[in-house]
Amino acid sequence: MNNFNQELMNFLKEGTCIFTCIKKIKEILLNNDYIELKENEKWNLDNKKYFIIRNDASLIAFNINKNNADKFKIVCTHGDTPSFIIKPNPEYYENGYQKLNIAPYGGILNYGFMDRPMSIAGRIITKKENKYQSHIIDLKEPVAIIPSIAIHQNDTANSNLDLNTEVDLMPIISLNKKNTIENLIKNYTNIKDKLFEYDLFLYNKEEPVIINHEFLASPRIDNLSCTYAGLEAFLKSKGQDIDILVVFNSEEIGSNTLEGADSNFLIDTLKKISANLNLDLPITLNNSIVISADNTHARHPNHDELSDHTNTPPLNSGIMIMKETNSSTNSISSTIMRHICESENIKHSYYTSRNDYATGSTLAGASLKHLSINSLDIGLAMLAMHSSFEVISLKDSYFLYQALKKFYEINYTLNNNEINFL
Repeated sequence: MNNFNQELMNFLKEGTCIFTCIKKIKEILLNNDYIELKENEKWNLDNKKYFIIRNDASLIAFNINKNNADKFKIVCTHGDTPSFIIKPNPEYYENGYQKLNIAPYGGILNYGFMDRPMSIAGRIITKKENKYQSHIIDLKEPVAIIPSIAIHQNDTANSNLDLNTEVDLMPIISLNKKNTIENLIKNYTNIKDKLFEYDLFLYNKEEPVIINHEFLASPRIDNLSCTYAGLEAFLKSKGQDIDILVVFNSEEIGSNTLEGADSNFLIDTLKKISANLNLDLPITLNNSIVISADNTHARHPNHDELSDHTNTPPLNSGIMIMKETNSSTNSISSTIMRHICESENIKHSYYTSRNDYATGSTLAGASLKHLSINSLDIGLAMLAMHSSFEVISLKDSYFLYQALKKFYEINYTLNNNEINFL
């Protein structure tokens, strides 16, 4: 488990935005002999290990076992995290400071991003003559900060946390009005050509830390912790079915993009796999299951009134089986996961929220708009969700890895609503 958590921390450090996250996963897959496919090319699946990437921001990897290809076992996560996007024409000089015009990406916890060293990562398009080239970049060094107002100048700061995102959250990058985004990129990377377009994010540069051998505190735990657990389970499993790992973009803003969960990316991929392997897609889907792995709320140590009466456990309660009214979990899919956990002694709990607090949609739920399949929502309990620094239990992420690995490996049949484990 110690090695797993160390590698998780490395993954959290390198996955600074959706583009660097997918780039890192691609590197890991290539190092494990996976072959990259292109959506705009015909596929000839002669090998067993493949992946595809859409828009540099979502990835689907799959393992093929042609001897027993009667079901898909799909794990979905997302690699985007609450942060800030940098707007076009971002630089403006005000009150003696060069500032960046930014916008919140996802439902950020505003005050959690103040007084933190920030860097920039994402995708840029450069222009040289009539040639345009995309690059995934990460400046890796602190280049910005969002300063709070001192308590002496705001005596209501400790009683009123109402921050205006248009006023209070604009970062400073320099005292020199001539410093620009393009200058920063050229100073901290090997890019020399003219900056033409970009999808850039401001991110917290602080590194993950382990607290008292029990807690992991880090930026981007939501949802890179589940993404890493899913990736490791996918790579290390020895399943006999068609194992699939999906890392979507755009979950934090509703999944409604060309590469999000509410797109044709997953179903189109399943169609192409089925056509190559001569599978009957409706029959295969009927045998299959999709798991959405994402983070949820732990019982708060200082605010028990925020929790459900019986289904909001504290940290270190294992994986969460989420069974909300708007989740995709049903009793068939939850039976499969509970069987896995109980047979392998993997700690697990149910999660439901209070009735008067709204919960968001899930990746599986968005995917079900495009394919009919048994589905399940699980995840990790965490504190300080959508802050720039979040907290989970060291053990829970490893429990999730164990459960997902066993999910890929377990052999079961679904017949007339009867589940048989072989």
